[in-house]
Amino acid sequence: MRICSYVLANGTRSYGIVDGDLVRDVGETIRGQYPDLRAALASGVLSDVAEGASGSAAVPLDSLTLLPPITNPDKIICIGLNYMGHIKETGRDAPSHPSIFTRYPSSLVGHDQPMVRASVSTWFDFEGELAVIIGKAGRAIPAERAMSHVAGYTCFNDGTIRDFQRHTTQFWAGKNFDRSGSMGPWFVTADEFGNPADQSMVTRLNGEVMQSTSIADLAFDIPTLIAYLSTVCELLPGDIIATGTPSGVGMFREPKLFMKAGDRIEVEITGIGTLANAIVDES
Repeated sequence: MRICSYVLANGTRSYGIVDGDLVRDVGETIRGQYPDLRAALASGVLSDVAEGASGSAAVPLDSLTLLPPITNPDKIICIGLNYMGHIKETGRDAPSHPSIFTRYPSSLVGHDQPMVRASVSTWFDFEGELAVIIGKAGRAIPAERAMSHVAGYTCFNDGTIRDFQRHTTQFWAGKNFDRSGSMGPWFVTADEFGNPADQSMVTRLNGEVMQSTSIADLAFDIPTLIAYLSTVCELLPGDIIATGTPSGVGMFREPKLFMKAGDRIEVEITGIGTLANAIVDES
């Protein structure tokens, strides 16, 4: 099942089931009980969401303004240096523990919405990633049970202002400029997506492949990440774990290659689809 969040023509935020190029809205009854996808996940009612949407009139997907699938996560946890190829291109040693930073919801836009290059920098880099959406709360989750806490997966672009990222040893400043990243276009439930290690990801800038990898190249796989993160804090339904980017980012190309106004960046993951965004300058 594929589920997206969006803004209806009347300005109401809603969510619905993706059926090819169409979307079936959950309707007022379901939305009245579970106003967003995070609430539906927390209540464990995705089957009710599908049933409620089944009787709705289908609308064209491209007629909706898409939002990040989870619009109000409690936590967006990002993992740095988590593909072996990316670790190699940075010249660093493989970490002994996951490298962690956070993003805020205000830093993300949905599919086909513009990502914004901040006026204070021209070092705006792309980072295609697979994001995990938590479906069941848990603390100190053993790795062998971790996947039972996963609701599904989506595409993620960890758009980064590289010079601000390097101001200190903490990545936060380069990762949280408003509307600098993206997520979507929908989330695919775990049963439909299958084993993440069997999937692959490609990032394209203006149609040219920048990054290409198997998800199996993760230094810390998803069960390991969930076990480690849930040792620190309780993971909640709707929490996002962005699992890291592979090699090929603009920062480590020669010459460096950064995004600019007029560019189009795409992150495509098999089993999910393509997250695409235009780049605009901050007004």
